[in-house]
Amino acid sequence: MLWSALQILLLVYLGLMALIYFKQSSLVFLPEMDRGFRASPAAIGLSFTPLKLATTDGVSLDGWFVPAGTNRETRGLVIFFHGNAGNIAHRLDYLRMFHDLGLATLIIDYRGYGLSSGRPSEEGTYLDADAAWRHATQVRGFSASRIVIFGESLAGAVAVDLAAKNRPAALVLASTFTSVPDMGAELYPLLPIRLLAHIRYDSLQRLAQIDCPLLVIHSRNDDIIPYAHGQRLFAAARPPKQFLEIEGGHNDGFVFGREDWVRQLDGFLRQTLP
Repeated sequence: MLWSALQILLLVYLGLMALIYFKQSSLVFLPEMDRGFRASPAAIGLSFTPLKLATTDGVSLDGWFVPAGTNRETRGLVIFFHGNAGNIAHRLDYLRMFHDLGLATLIIDYRGYGLSSGRPSEEGTYLDADAAWRHATQVRGFSASRIVIFGESLAGAVAVDLAAKNRPAALVLASTFTSVPDMGAELYPLLPIRLLAHIRYDSLQRLAQIDCPLLVIHSRNDDIIPYAHGQRLFAAARPPKQFLEIEGGHNDGFVFGREDWVRQLDGFLRQTLP
């Protein structure tokens, strides 16, 4: 009887390991969440240009370019990468904030998200970010010294990878994690997550390659990505760097939620954009 119970427990344990390994992409990427939601910047009174960007592996990415008035009025460009759920239509408040700060915005949906083709993967999102950078620099004509890379949640890792390959004016990481294995080990402490994780998004390791000003934004009350992740990322980064502590949970503690947080972001940008 005891042996049978142990066998059942072992099978359940092995089944969980198999589920984590083979279904990892569906646990990390949530492109179907509210995929039909298609509000545009026009809904909040912003002009924009619809984009179709081609990646080097042949994927077509949906996106928007939102200007900030004439070039004389534009302080720079934010390339914004959103988190693992929803699509660009859910980030209109960010677009409004950047516009009001005098920044143009380039925002894309990763492969498999929104109206973009393909299926999401770690390497794929890096290629998607590369396509956004090429469009910003080669088509829109922004120099690296006028570009801020902003990564929200999972996209912090995408932003770190892009910043490591191209020295932008600044990097902003909002409510992001140190790595997927670190997150998984905290969520499933009884499973050998570090051995099972083939999606890594190791921002903590890549930060050593970053040579631009960094702003880390995180809330002590983040209910999905613990505050300690933001602290560890900040500690690992080279100066110049700043930390902005906000309030609220992971899905409601947005930097645009309070004027003083926006002012602190603005102050950081004034120091980093020429």
